[in-house]
Amino acid sequence: MGRRQNCRGRGLQGLLVFVPAVIFLMFILQKYSDPFESTAELRRALSEGFAMSGQMFKMSKTRSKLSAGLCSVKQVCPEDQFSFYIQSGAANVVAPKICIQNKLVLGSVLNNAGTGINIVILNGKTGEVTKADHFDMYIGDVKPLIDFLNSIERGSFVLIASFDEPSSKLNDEARKLLTELGSSSAQSLGFRDNWVFVGGKAAGVTNNFEKHIKNDNAVNKYENWPELIHIQGCIPRYSE
Repeated sequence: MGRRQNCRGRGLQGLLVFVPAVIFLMFILQKYSDPFESTAELRRALSEGFAMSGQMFKMSKTRSKLSAGLCSVKQVCPEDQFSFYIQSGAANVVAPKICIQNKLVLGSVLNNAGTGINIVILNGKTGEVTKADHFDMYIGDVKPLIDFLNSIERGSFVLIASFDEPSSKLNDEARKLLTELGSSSAQSLGFRDNWVFVGGKAAGVTNNFEKHIKNDNAVNKYENWPELIHIQGCIPRYSE
């Protein structure tokens, strides 16, 4: 069994090297269909190609690393509290994930995560997931998000993770509803910002379970996107 796992590991590493190499060769062939006219042109083509393949290799490693382990970060909480772990998306490549009681409830493996704002609703008394959905805030419509937020029942916890672009279609009403859930960043959420948040509807979430990182090309980790962020902790069970 160990030998098979090692073989699969070496095979995956080989694939991560092979794919960028193929992309590099395709780039060269497509960009320069005629014979190279000079050594300088060849040198420039190789430089551009290696830059592209290097970026693809870096993002491939990121996808592999962040997708592994699912809820690998374990959180132990008192019996009257619910553990959670939220990880935002990484650029437009790696989807976010949300874990409750060390179990994945939203993520690409479950096919319920997507571009924009990803939300999980938790029953504050039982810890049961009552809803999970995502809302495209780049080319989508904000009305389904507003309807979703208005449908949240009293005593529910709300867990949110952004992916790619969470803000373009947000209007004043949507930002107000998110703020009422306890967010201090909803009003300032901008283009391609990363955002993770835990709030509630009259659920008494008083801890500051929120992180927000602005999109800034001067410091971004993934060129046009900031680095991913995550939060974890324990949510006290709701009691009326």
